[in-house]
Amino acid sequence: MSNDRNRAEARFNKAGQSKSGLTERDAAAKAVLDNMAKLKALRLAREAAAPPPPVVAKKARAKATKKPEEKTPALAEWLAGQQNGGRRT
Repeated sequence: MSNDRNRAEARFNKAGQSKSGLTERDAAAKAVLDNMAKLKALRLAREAAAPPPPVVAKKARAKATKKPEEKTPALAEWLAGQQNGGRRT
């Protein structure tokens, strides 16, 4: 956190020597960096106080077996039906 602040202050101080437009932009950048550092500190404190609950792994479901409503014909019956229907097998 202090590293971010030091970097922001260095940028801010450096911009004070240049044009006024740059100082406003650097001041805005410093404000953003300070806010990010503050939010990061708050998030880390919150996570340290109450660690996130462990992730529960989903159980794999057993595959549902397909229940055919009608029995499929045996191979010999199917081949006979194909030949009777005019198909060459």
